[in-house]
Amino acid sequence: MMPGMALLLSRSDLEQVLDVRACLEVLRQGFLAPPSAIVPQRIRTELPGPGTATVLLPGLVPGIPAYSVKVNAKFPRSRPALRGLVCLHDTGTGELLAVLDSATVTAWRTGLAAALATHKLARPEAGTVAVIGAGAQAELVLRGLAALRSWQRLTVFDLNPEAADRLARRHGAGSAGPAVSPVAAAGEAGIVILATWSREPLLDTGDVAPGSHVTSLGADEPGKAELSPSLLAAARVFVDDLPLALTSGALGTAGLPAEAAAGTLNEVLRGTIPGRRTDAERTVYTPAGLPAQDLALAWTAYQQARRAGRGHEYDFLA
Repeated sequence: MMPGMALLLSRSDLEQVLDVRACLEVLRQGFLAPPSAIVPQRIRTELPGPGTATVLLPGLVPGIPAYSVKVNAKFPRSRPALRGLVCLHDTGTGELLAVLDSATVTAWRTGLAAALATHKLARPEAGTVAVIGAGAQAELVLRGLAALRSWQRLTVFDLNPEAADRLARRHGAGSAGPAVSPVAAAGEAGIVILATWSREPLLDTGDVAPGSHVTSLGADEPGKAELSPSLLAAARVFVDDLPLALTSGALGTAGLPAEAAAGTLNEVLRGTIPGRRTDAERTVYTPAGLPAQDLALAWTAYQQARRAGRGHEYDFLA
């Protein structure tokens, strides 16, 4: 690629070059890396109309000679609901290396990071998986989780029963039909995955069996809630970033203090704090989303696209 040329990577380009197992390992290494001295920022604002805008910057990971800036717009009534760009810059010169579709990067990094957390915190023998919300993020969680473990039964709930049925059939539920409610889906599941736009709790303490693990991806901005305050207070809760969990995530929305979190996924993967301690306790992972995860996925996609000859080159300074 000529100097000064940025690589434009669309959704189809990214889907062609990204590999689930490779991305899982890149994300795992990112969680294991020492934290950066530069504090990541997540800036969010309401927009005129039904949407919101969020900026995440800078994405930094030790060993990657680039940083990322992500701009997202969320419009829940639109399809797709998430639109935006990830800009990848050289850390030495500031040169724009690539511009990537944000919805694809977000789905992959959120889903696969959640798969890592789910596998780590769930009981090894948990054989039933419940999914609430059959969108792109749930799809990537299941793809990532399938690379880490197997399960015997999958139940899915979505407001669109056809979407629930398609997701269930793609991931091994056989002829099982969609669940009639979030509570019915969770039932006796050992693993529960939520990825919705909900602003009202979908599950309470009694809806989740003792010993179950719950991954809640929807509570990523103020006011969004998938789990009740009582369920969060009764579980061993892990987040990706404690300040964000209090200002933008599930803990803040539930009105719970910092002490309600047992720690971060980074700490669990590094072994500095224990994850699940007993087979009977409930565990929860509820991330807000970090710029470093965007960088890890964007850098991997950029390197793979260059090797594969994918994308289109463009000189913004011409």
